[in-house]
Amino acid sequence: VQLVESGGGMAQPGGSLRLSCAASGFTFSRYDMSWVRQVPGKGPEWVSVINTDGSSSYYADSVKGRFTISRDNAKNTLYLQMNSLKPEDTAVYVCHVEVHYTYSVRSFWGQGTQVTVSS
Repeated sequence: VQLVESGGGMAQPGGSLRLSCAASGFTFSRYDMSWVRQVPGKGPEWVSVINTDGSSSYYADSVKGRFTISRDNAKNTLYLQMNSLKPEDTAVYVCHVEVHYTYSVRSFWGQGTQVTVSS
């Protein structure tokens, strides 16, 4: 399983960024996918989750109404559109999946992409 994030960078408050997560090594369309963010010195914060066909999604209260999660199962890619960015959105954003095997479930994380929101 490989998860590779991209699209991070610097943005001004009120700006936008679109993150991508390219997935491989598993049947992408069969699994819910999540975004999690990590700030140094703090625990990981769950951001959003989307179901297998993209028909349902959920968000942390801190990003609700500003962020939109989506997926393209034909391209094995997960997205996070981030609008109205705030300085407190500064973090490393990581995509996550739990893959079910015959006798176990394994959690996989990408390497993350840095998002910095500053004026």
